[in-house]
Amino acid sequence: MEDVRLEAPSVARNREPILTALRGLLPPAGLALEIASGSGEHALALAQAMPGLTIQPSDPNAEARASIDAWARGQPNIRAAIALDAAQPWPALRADAVLCINMIHIAPWAATLGLVAGAAGVLNPGGFLFLYGPYRVAGGMVESNQAFDAWLRERNPEWGVRDLEAVAALAAAQGFSAPDITAMPANNLALVFRR
Repeated sequence: MEDVRLEAPSVARNREPILTALRGLLPPAGLALEIASGSGEHALALAQAMPGLTIQPSDPNAEARASIDAWARGQPNIRAAIALDAAQPWPALRADAVLCINMIHIAPWAATLGLVAGAAGVLNPGGFLFLYGPYRVAGGMVESNQAFDAWLRERNPEWGVRDLEAVAALAAAQGFSAPDITAMPANNLALVFRR
């Protein structure tokens, strides 16, 4: 049988710091909806670290969903991956947390608009939206993020490192708190927006 599991090199670098950030935030039981789950490696790590929590992975890409489901095989607290494009209408479900790791800079701004609006629509009271990735802060970026931003924009002019202030304003307009911000490895930030 062919192994359809994909591997993302960045997961090995950021899995533990992300788990550490989420351990103090996630409830011991409930549902965490992951948007743009990619390979599925983060969903598996989270499910293994928090066996009382149910993980609902999602991705618009069929190849990614196959990988997610392959990584999740035998893990009872991971649901089958669903097709979800953040910029399109979301399925009717309720979640205690919406997690999105390394997506908004490699997607059009419309995906961020949809992500924040979708999260506002599915989160239970007291729930939160967790974003992880690089950000421009007060108009500036470290040199490595400037080079990454230029590389992204060469690949697709609609992509690029987002302004933290623009994302926070978008979240505020949907009823979220100002973000709790945690500095993470490799010049990334973890942002937590609460309902």
